Amino acid sequence: MEIPSGVYDVLTDERTVIAGDRVQIPFELDSAVYKQVNKMLKEIGGRWDGRTAVRAHVFPFEVEAFMRACLATREFPTRYEQGWYPTPPRVVDEMLAHAGISEGMSVLEPSAGTGSIVGPAAECGAVVDCVEIDERRVAVLREQDAARRIVHADFLDLDPLDCPHGYSRVLMNPPFAAAVQHVKHALGFLDDDGTLVAVMPESVMWHSDRATVEFRELIALAEGTFAPLPDDSFAPSGANVRTVLLVVDAEAGGPLPTHGWHHSQPRQLDLFITP
Repeated sequence: MEIPSGVYDVLTDERTVIAGDRVQIPFELDSAVYKQVNKMLKEIGGRWDGRTAVRAHVFPFEVEAFMRACLATREFPTRYEQGWYPTPPRVVDEMLAHAGISEGMSVLEPSAGTGSIVGPAAECGAVVDCVEIDERRVAVLREQDAARRIVHADFLDLDPLDCPHGYSRVLMNPPFAAAVQHVKHALGFLDDDGTLVAVMPESVMWHSDRATVEFRELIALAEGTFAPLPDDSFAPSGANVRTVLLVVDAEAGGPLPTHGWHHSQPRQLDLFITP
């Protein structure tokens, strides 16, 4: 998305401080310009911290190099285009309470962001592998050093058949616009006796499109639950969106297309191999 000229002028002003994880503008702005600046900084992941000692937009990653690149091209990728809403601590705590992680348990986080779930899960004793599509956030995850393995990729491009083992737990806050698709794909990485815990938009409870209806039917067959989260759960991430927490347990021979289910199916390409 193109950076508006007024915003560009503010961010390139010699008085503006862009350093570390902060963007600080220590001078007054016209109200209309401030709204544009605030909107852009929030869209790339910033959160306004009005405490006297801070008074800056603070990011969950080192923003300086990224901002310089954006200003050089006068364009920026919004977090909404990638569906990234960092998982607030209260939501993470709720997820971990349902996950029941024990020491050494294998966990997959398919949309890891900057480690909001990865770090706390590792602190509970989990061995975490994670996937993240954005290069900047991958760098943050590597610096955090909480995960055993970090894969820089689009999670939907990964094939469960290429994964030699399933995971005891899958913990995820997927892109809301494609939440059903991401969660169904994640089931393919779950052990036959594992548990998946996922944040999803409330709309999964009532959308009538075929994919969502079939997804609800699948979860019902597996006796999974959708528990509403408080309306302001994602306010700390700058998102005004209602969410639910999906918790579903797998079992061997059950209805979920788990890791074991995928590996028990014939590889379709074999049908075209001539003896």
